[in-house]
Formats: sequence, structure tokens, C-alpha cells
Amino acid sequence: MDAVNPGKVTYVSLSADDPVTNAAFDRAIEQVRGRLGRTWPLSIDGRDRSAAGTFESVSPTDTRVVVARVQSATADEVQEAVAAARAAFPAWSRTPWAERAARLDRVAQIIRSRRHELSAWMIFEMGKNRIEALGEIEETADLIDYYNQQMRANDGYVRAMGRLAPTDHNTSVLRPFGVWAVIAPWNFPYALLGAPVAAALVTGNTVVMKPSSETPLSAVLMTEIFIEAGLPAGTVNCLTGSGRVVGDGLARHPDVDGITFTGSLDVGFNQIYRQFSTRFPKPSIVEMGGKNPAIVMASADLDRAALGIYRSAFGMNGHKCSACSRLYVHEAVADELLKRLERKISETKIGDPLRKETFLGPIATRAGYEDYQRFVAMAKAGAPAVRIGGRTLTDGALGQGYFVEPTLLADLPRDHQLMRDELFVPILMVERVKNLEEALAQANDTAFGLTAGIFSREQAEIDAFLERIEAGVVYVNRAAGATTGAWPGVQPFGGWKGSGSTGKNIGGLYTLPCYMREQSRTVCE
Repeated sequence: MDAVNPGKVTYVSLSADDPVTNAAFDRAIEQVRGRLGRTWPLSIDGRDRSAAGTFESVSPTDTRVVVARVQSATADEVQEAVAAARAAFPAWSRTPWAERAARLDRVAQIIRSRRHELSAWMIFEMGKNRIEALGEIEETADLIDYYNQQMRANDGYVRAMGRLAPTDHNTSVLRPFGVWAVIAPWNFPYALLGAPVAAALVTGNTVVMKPSSETPLSAVLMTEIFIEAGLPAGTVNCLTGSGRVVGDGLARHPDVDGITFTGSLDVGFNQIYRQFSTRFPKPSIVEMGGKNPAIVMASADLDRAALGIYRSAFGMNGHKCSACSRLYVHEAVADELLKRLERKISETKIGDPLRKETFLGPIATRAGYEDYQRFVAMAKAGAPAVRIGGRTLTDGALGQGYFVEPTLLADLPRDHQLMRDELFVPILMVERVKNLEEALAQANDTAFGLTAGIFSREQAEIDAFLERIEAGVVYVNRAAGATTGAWPGVQPFGGWKGSGSTGKNIGGLYTLPCYMREQSRTVCE
């Protein structure tokens, strides 16, 4: 549980194992189990819609289980959804911002009231363990609350300015753009969909959202909540379907005024950021990946370092853009740290994520499962790099899903592909270094700049790290997660270089202005 709020699960929680939470989870799991396999609609202009075809979302824990059947939207539905959002924009943008925030307060309340049910759906559909799933649902509600708080704290982003004449009244006002598209990933299907949708809505935009085809039900359920909370018809529209049809259709639509995308560098930069603006520049919030380093110096508390690195590298099977992927450890303590990491890996509880004792469930997607096998084969081909792990798990019930071992690789060449590419699976690369200078040079030698961490008890080393590391989110001596675990209003989350397009972080002080444009107003007496 969260140390500040004992009843709340966050990403720094070590356990959610209490009788009340377990009983609520058990009830929710049985409730959801009874609804598996049903067909769910699109939502356009506040109405349920069917498309010409459907597709299935299957559970990575047991691929024989169909979690949901959802609609496969076509180009026609894309056009209709954008038109509905366009038609709803004038009235919604003129709705007082305080009223918009009040509607979204209700969204956060409903999310919390349904947190165990939504978590259970996510476990079935994506394979997170109970703590990670419940943490994400809590984060989704907190993100919405935080954005509402920011809107209130900034008085709707209306600010008086200076004067050149006594009769001038000058004001800076931030205004919404119009129709905003949100294209969400599968690894945080609620938080990274609900948060940008809420940011767009509270600032006066209307929204067309598209979830990942790996976790489509998340958006369907979130849309139900937005509608239940009283969002007017057309302000929130939900399209499930393929990236090529729906995602590309939104990214290239002339009537979409802004876009938020979370996903890979290739798609985010090459296919969206470069192509979104055609007739004139339009805002493109593109949150991409990471190749996140942790540095462990000779003075570090090795038990704390091992725990923080283990949680960041292998929590949620490495399916975090913030996951610790590279470890640079001082040669004086490398052997001791590796022993501690190997012990933790060997003790990992792998299995059905519906069970309360499970730490690692399955790889979330078939593509990720195949990637893991390919990456391990690459590591074995060049040298005996695998220190521990490296196997797929196929015994008994595990054979029906995408289960693997967390894997530690050591002493790969610095230019090896696995040292350069984002992997998004539970594989950690380790390299020994002679000093902090070498560690920082290697840590920054990447196209990404999302998160980073250091373990040291020398203030000079900590200061040098904070001054020179090229990352948007950094942690020092953090056992709860060496590179992971950001929370809205606490650690704003975003990246530099190839990890993000705005230089501003989500869940922070500067998020909402990304969804608005400035208008300077001068009124003369």
C-alpha cells in the first residue's frame, strides 16, 4: 500500500495483500469471468454502433480465452466520429471550464468505484499482476484529478498582462484547438488513454480515441464511464480497429486539430509526428520509448540497488517505456550486485496474474513473446551472455500462454543491437564500468532520453548525475524502482530526445498548456 495513503495502491506499493482488497478482487474476477467473450460496440456521437466486422481480444495468460469481441471500425466510422467531435466542439469549448472539470471529477469518482472490476478486466486482457493493475486504475483517476486541480489552480489559464496605456486591458487566454485524437498503447491501456482524453476535454477540446488492438476493451469501458459521468454526445468518441485504418485515418485527417500518441519511436516519429501537420503546423504530443539506464557506483547500498533495479527491469515483464534496460555498475561492486540480482530473479513468482502471489504474469502480446525468444537467441549467438533466465515456460497451464523467465545478460559488446534497441520484454543488460565518467557517457549514448537512475552515497556523484544525465525523469537511490514508478503530481513523466516531442511531462505542471493555444486579448476603454 501507499505509505502516505495506506488504503491506496501505487507503483511504489510492495503489496496489496490484505483481506478486504483480496475479497474485492475475487468478487470482481468472478464478475468479469461471467462476461468474457461478449461483443462490444463502437461509440460515435454518444450512441453505440456496430461496424461491418469484429475482432477478438484474447488473454495472454491462456490464448484459448476470448476476453472480448470488439468492432473493427472502417474509414467511414473514422469520418463519422471526427464529424461528431467537430459538431460537438463549439458547445463544449464554450462550456465554462469549471463545469468541464466538475464532469471529469465524476469520471475519476466512477473509476475509483469500479477499480477492482477494471483491474480484473485488465488482468484478463493484458496480464498485469494485481498490484500493477490496481495501481494503473488508481493512477488513471489521479491523473484526471490532477488535471482538474491544475485547471483550477490556474483559473482556467486566463491571466492579466501588463499595460502600455491606462485604457488597455490585456489578457493572455489559453484556448482549445478543436478535435483531438488520442491513440493509446497496450501496456498502460487505461492511464495512457484516460489521461490524455481528460487533458483534452478539460481544456475544451473534443476527442476521438483509439485503443491498441491488443487491449481494445479498455477504451470501450472508459467510454462508458465518460458517458455515465455526463459528457455530452460527441465530446468523446471511441473507435476500435486496426492501426492502419483507424490510427492512420485519424493521424491524416484534415479535421483533427491535435493528436496524442504513445508508442514506438518508429511509429510516433516517422508515421505521426512527421506526417500529422499538412496544411499548417498542428500540435503533436508524441510519447515514445526508452532505453533506460541505471548506474550503480562503488559507494551504493547494494541491497537497495538490487531491489530497485529488479523492480524496474522485470516488473510487468519489462512492458514499461520506463523499464530499466541497461545497468552500468562499478567494477568494484559488480560481482556482489549481480549475485543479489540473480537471487531475486531466481525467486520470482511467475504464473497466473489473477492469483495474489504472482509477481510476473505472461508477456502481454504474441509479438512480444516472439521478440523475447529472438533476443535471447541473439544474445546466445555471440557469446555466453546469459547469466540467468532465457527460457520460455511451457509446463502445464503455462503452456497455454506467453510465459518466460526474467533474463540477465552481461558483457555484450557496447554496439550490440540489444544494447541499443528498446526491447520491451524482461531482459536486462549489464556492463561493468571503471568510473562515473564512463557510466554517464554510456548512459547518454542512446537515441532515447526517458528515465534514468543512480545508486550512490557520494554527493558529488549524485550532483554530477543530476547535472549531466539526459533524461526527463530521474531517480536517486530509489529502491521502489530505479527508473520506474512515476505518479501524477509527484513525478511528472516524459522524455527528452527520441522519447518525446514536447519537452513537457504528463501528470505535471505543464501538461495542460500542450492541449491549448494562446490568444492575447487587448480591450480598450
